[in-house]
Amino acid sequence: MPVIVVMEDDADIRTLMVHLLTHEGYEVLAAGNGSEGLQLVESHHPDLIISDVQMPGMTGFQVLDSVRQSPALAATPVILLTALQDRVHVRHGMTAGADDYITKPFEPSELTLAVDAQLTRSAGQSARQDEAVTTAVKVALERLYEKRLVQELGDGWPAAEGSASDETFAHATVLFVDMANYSALTEQLSGAELSELVKTFYGSAGDTVHLFGARHMQFVGEGLLAVFVESNDTQSVNHGLRASRAALGLIDSAQRMRHYLQSRFADRQLPQFQVSVALHSGPVVLARMEDPLNGAPTQILPVGDAVSATLLLQKQAQMLGWAIVASKTMLASVQDMVKTGRHAAVSLPGRLLPVEAAELLKIGV
Repeated sequence: MPVIVVMEDDADIRTLMVHLLTHEGYEVLAAGNGSEGLQLVESHHPDLIISDVQMPGMTGFQVLDSVRQSPALAATPVILLTALQDRVHVRHGMTAGADDYITKPFEPSELTLAVDAQLTRSAGQSARQDEAVTTAVKVALERLYEKRLVQELGDGWPAAEGSASDETFAHATVLFVDMANYSALTEQLSGAELSELVKTFYGSAGDTVHLFGARHMQFVGEGLLAVFVESNDTQSVNHGLRASRAALGLIDSAQRMRHYLQSRFADRQLPQFQVSVALHSGPVVLARMEDPLNGAPTQILPVGDAVSATLLLQKQAQMLGWAIVASKTMLASVQDMVKTGRHAAVSLPGRLLPVEAAELLKIGV
């Protein structure tokens, strides 16, 4: 029986959650503040933690930080619960390592679906429960992320007219996601329908990547490239783990897109919508490209061996049939915090040496 620790200072809400989760068949341990809750976590090593953010004494963010800093607890899924609906707090929680975020007031089904989603991912259970993952993530994203990527970029990221110098990162993780059968879809969808597909998928994908703390992202062809680095607001979770969480979120987004297309175009035999994601770590430079006519900064271009290798690795992931391929270099940064599947020495076009890589399956072991 899965064990869940609930931390909530509001007695009525705490009682409600205990009742709901016990009725669903979980063993629930409850605490009225973060300090007591953390003691329960350390002594029982639960399968899932649900913590309110605003609690007297130890906040939910502090609980989350303590959990992620503990080698024995770091892989435990954490759902944050709060009345705060501001995106700054959402991003804070997600970049600090939260796995999901629920705002109060919430429907009982939202709580149970979110719990089922995290425990399903952790345990790798049946296809029926995989559908619960899709539903839970959809509910959370639609509830929390009401504005799309364009506004988020404008509100949350540094303006292009900032420093004119390049940014160099000795350690970074590059993520690249691309649609596996886009060419086949172009043969059966109109330009307007393709535009709808791309905007729908990459709108959700962009939210996911940004909320897990990407420093930069941009489109490359029909794909999306993101760079994760260490920064002041993401110190408790390294760039490799945040990129891994984002990659898993992108696979969830693709699953939702697959169901959407099946419903939207039920009268057509469309090829199955699939994406593949590559992760690789190494030095990255965010180069500011200037207009040769007037010298004004025009765009940021990620450059470096890690970038080019990630783009090539993603193409090989499609050939291998892996949803997420992670290089050995990237996996070294997350150590025992992720579970991998098949391993292979992947040959990359134009390169002499293959890249040791593995199929990334989930967070935790």
